[in-house]
Amino acid sequence: MMQRSRSTLAAATFAALAVVIAAGMPVAAQAQRVGLPDFTELYEKQSPAVVSIDVTQKARAARGIPELSEDDPFYEFFRRFGQIPRDRQAPERQSVGSGFIISNDGYLVTNAHVVDGADEVKVNLADKREFKAKVIGTDKRTDVALLKIEAANLPRVTIGDPEKLKVGEWVVAIGKPFGLENTMTAGIVSAKGRDLPQENLVAYIQTDAAINPGNSGGPLFNLKGEVVGINSLIFSRSGGFMGLAFAIPIDIAMNVANQLKDKGRVTRGRIGVQIQEVSKETAEAFGLPKAGGALVNSVEKGGPAEKGGVEAGDIILRVDGRDVASSVELPRIITAMRPGGKVTLTVWRKGASRELGVTVVELKDDAGAAQQRRSGPAPKEKAKPNRMGLVLSDLTDEQKKEAEVKGGVLIEEVAPGIRGNVQPGDVILAIVNRGQTTEAKTAEQVNGLLSRLDKGASVTLRLKRGEQEFFATLRLNGVE
Repeated sequence: MMQRSRSTLAAATFAALAVVIAAGMPVAAQAQRVGLPDFTELYEKQSPAVVSIDVTQKARAARGIPELSEDDPFYEFFRRFGQIPRDRQAPERQSVGSGFIISNDGYLVTNAHVVDGADEVKVNLADKREFKAKVIGTDKRTDVALLKIEAANLPRVTIGDPEKLKVGEWVVAIGKPFGLENTMTAGIVSAKGRDLPQENLVAYIQTDAAINPGNSGGPLFNLKGEVVGINSLIFSRSGGFMGLAFAIPIDIAMNVANQLKDKGRVTRGRIGVQIQEVSKETAEAFGLPKAGGALVNSVEKGGPAEKGGVEAGDIILRVDGRDVASSVELPRIITAMRPGGKVTLTVWRKGASRELGVTVVELKDDAGAAQQRRSGPAPKEKAKPNRMGLVLSDLTDEQKKEAEVKGGVLIEEVAPGIRGNVQPGDVILAIVNRGQTTEAKTAEQVNGLLSRLDKGASVTLRLKRGEQEFFATLRLNGVE
């Protein structure tokens, strides 16, 4: 299948060239006419600032096995039982990566995973000079590392603006794939703001430029010769390139690099909220004109958001005038803020927007890492499903105490086929519809409220599950 496609492409290309030649038009002129780029000048100017990185990591002794000299009386014991190799020279693990120089005095950037656990890092310049590099600092959350070599008057890259990148724009990677130094590959921007699992602080640039092992940490250039990203990840079933490569936007990387240079570590901001995405149905239930922003599930007690007046059920639309298009954008915006600074949040509450001032505090590594309890309150006497397909019951005093709520209604059962993030044991705290929020007090009250709504209407429930509070939006297409 793949071979046939390549043959078809080759035949089509040959036919096109034949037409051009037959028409008396040079191929180069035709290429220029259709806008195909010439990368030669970019390579000549930018490749001197791209470096190859060789990493050596010595083998570590197994946990619990001491490092003994041959004169130690226990040396022979451990050697005989296979814990100490006969060859006293410890094996080493070699790996390669790429990087680029950001200052004339020898600072350069690469991926954190390239130098992770390194005992020795060597940097090879395009002019064949070799330097031993010092790792100034790494940030695993963004996969950025800052290195330093002792040299002067070095070529350096020009930093671009990834916000100006457009999908479809040509980009170029230079690096050391499979150990092949100063290799250039080209492609286009396939997507921007790509969200990847477990990578919530980086909105990646996706490209189809060929990126392979060894390209990690190398620069992604636009056609102006500006670095717009750091090549960091690929999606592959074979371990090699399959057309899906991802780069860290250079503005994120430079923010990290500057912090590592100035203070040796990275500080991030937080405001103390738990959030979730705003779907079309959720926006409708809250009276929001269109889906967008970040819906606040809960607010940390005594945290900066609570002190600033943020409430559960608010939808954060903007931060200092910058739109929050989706919930994943809010952490990226807030974590980039300097702790101690004040931001203005534009929130949607009860059918209208308002502005709140919140002071950003420092995000600790273990913030929000507390275990969430999954056990919900125990059900009691069963009732019939309501229009939403939920079987509800009133909470007993004991259940309220266990769930740590003053009021609410228990979901005992969820009818098959009901879509939405609801499950037995959840506690309904409130119902949101057309921008109005009603506290859930009894099962009869909630069922009555739902009975008065039109079929197909969107209803958002504020729920509590264990220690977590969140919103779930459903449509009234359940049991009639």
